[in-house]
Amino acid sequence: MVAGALALVLHGHLPYVRSRNPGSLEEDWYFQALSESYLPLLESLNNCLRQGARPRLTMSLSPTLLSLLSDPVLQERFEPWIEQRCQLLERCAPDEQDAAAELHAHFQRQLEGFRRHQGQVLRGFKELLQLGVLDLITCSATHGYLPLLRDPPQAVQGQLRTAVREHERLLGVRPRGIWLPECAFYEGLDAELAKAGLRYAVLDAHGLLHGLPRPRYGVYAPICSSASVAFFGRDSEATLPVWSASDGYPGDAAYREFHRDIGWEVPEEELQAAGILSSRPLGLKLRRVSGGDCPLNGKLPYQPAAATRKAQEHAHSYVNERLRQLEELDGVMDRPPLVVAPFDAELFGHWWFEGPQFLEQVFIQGQTAGLNFSTLRDHLSNQPQLQVCRPSPSSWGQGGYHSYWLSSSNAWVVPEWHKACLAMVQAVQAPQRQSQQQQRMLQQAARELLLAQSSDWSFILRAGTTTELARERIRRHLERFWRLLDGLKPGGQVDQRWLSAVEAEDALFPTIDPNNWRS
Repeated sequence: MVAGALALVLHGHLPYVRSRNPGSLEEDWYFQALSESYLPLLESLNNCLRQGARPRLTMSLSPTLLSLLSDPVLQERFEPWIEQRCQLLERCAPDEQDAAAELHAHFQRQLEGFRRHQGQVLRGFKELLQLGVLDLITCSATHGYLPLLRDPPQAVQGQLRTAVREHERLLGVRPRGIWLPECAFYEGLDAELAKAGLRYAVLDAHGLLHGLPRPRYGVYAPICSSASVAFFGRDSEATLPVWSASDGYPGDAAYREFHRDIGWEVPEEELQAAGILSSRPLGLKLRRVSGGDCPLNGKLPYQPAAATRKAQEHAHSYVNERLRQLEELDGVMDRPPLVVAPFDAELFGHWWFEGPQFLEQVFIQGQTAGLNFSTLRDHLSNQPQLQVCRPSPSSWGQGGYHSYWLSSSNAWVVPEWHKACLAMVQAVQAPQRQSQQQQRMLQQAARELLLAQSSDWSFILRAGTTTELARERIRRHLERFWRLLDGLKPGGQVDQRWLSAVEAEDALFPTIDPNNWRS
């Protein structure tokens, strides 16, 4: 075995996209992620175990994703959603039949996995946690971008403590690690993490390399802050070939093309007859990348067997490169090196359809070749001493800092968050409220505040995609927040039917504690 280890880290997250009506665009986001990424990842990890491999993977499951995975309404809607797409596959072109048959088989395997756990997909993650395959870590409650929420500090504590409580409620264990949204760090965040009982996180490379003093091992060993929180650094050499479509594996001509979806090609009247409200991506992709110069309408039919062979080849290359990298590092370090490779979980399956096959082959081939795998938690348990450093403010977003979430397109929401947070802090300082109705209103106000802080909506505003949806989501949650707080004022009232409807729609974090915003 080569000294040192590879730590693969996946960040599993979706915003709270539960919809009162089936068939919404947001609901599609969740079901596509479930059928293309989260169920296939469970399938691949269990395949590894059946073949005698011992995979080790650190994975965050954000509290909003946990809420979606455990929602009984969404569980009931998933199978009809799959069946609807299987029916649409029947209209494929003659040269797409192999791809359609393979995609139909893929859907059926995911349905089998879904049914095996009786719709409770979290059971699959808990089983792998108990087997030591997964180290499950948390995220902030609604993926709030913490550097922009630091004032007042109670806003950060509301995000962190709600997340810890929800993780423990749904997974049965208290998290010790956290995926910081966008790997974003500001000075003093480590102390806030420690207050919430969180002890390790991942930063982009410059979060460590610009630290004070400079870490003697670079990103190949964790550091410890003065607040006793450990930080790991992302290694670009181990991540670039996996996430980059232009310079890495996902752009290979054999792989499935992401942007060519028959949802744009089926006549709208046929979609509506199938119960789909409008033309949009349906997760039904039957063409391959076909080379960088090939126009979208000229993409060749997808060939599943060729793509599987290519995933095996790329896994072989990746394993060999990590062995070479660890061997070189071992020659210049006085401790076993750790290569940390963090990714968004939905890269595997959703964006890169063959990603779960690749990951499965990395674990299987890696074990045969002598490559060690480690979770972040296991690595820390074997490190008697860490260098004490002060991490640098940073993120893994475009530009490396905070500008993507603080631009001309989305900066308007930051003072809205600030004003609402100050009002929430003031509301919880009031004498203990005796009315059960008032307690419900304060809890729902906390939910609406957290939902308005989701960085996903700021990201969408900056990216310029479904901007109206993102703007509407932010305003909806803030409007509900202020209506609830107005109802808590002396003489204020909130209609009972309206409150019940809002609680039913934004039905997450049942144990939320407004005291987390108390000074």
